[in-house]
Amino acid sequence: MKLRVNVDGGARGNPGPAAAACVVATLEGEVLLERAELLGVATNNVAEYRALLLGVRCASELGARELEVIGDSELIAKQVQGIYKVKHEAMKPLHREALAALAEFDSWSIKTVPRARNAAADALVNAALDGAPVAG
Repeated sequence: MKLRVNVDGGARGNPGPAAAACVVATLEGEVLLERAELLGVATNNVAEYRALLLGVRCASELGARELEVIGDSELIAKQVQGIYKVKHEAMKPLHREALAALAEFDSWSIKTVPRARNAAADALVNAALDGAPVAG
């Protein structure tokens, strides 16, 4: 089964209160799961990696064997693709964890889109940071 996962992470302040979110859907667009997690104080980039890990974990739990990840962080996507090096020491463990999680799938891809095209995941991040209940 192939699933599409939109991911987003954000921090208010950098670092500041942070959250990660994902929306897992079929390729036809049927939303199967929406989830957000508060992360405490983190940077935007840490929140983006945590969102990627959350989305990959949720897709795996739903039985996906192929994965299409969509986010709005060019840095994270290019680091995971091996195009950019991971220079920041705090990011290296998250990068390794993301690659290990993705390696469990038969195939995967990651691409970036403008924030406006990642609106559902972005809204979940903001709802979590605003203290609203988040669907599970």
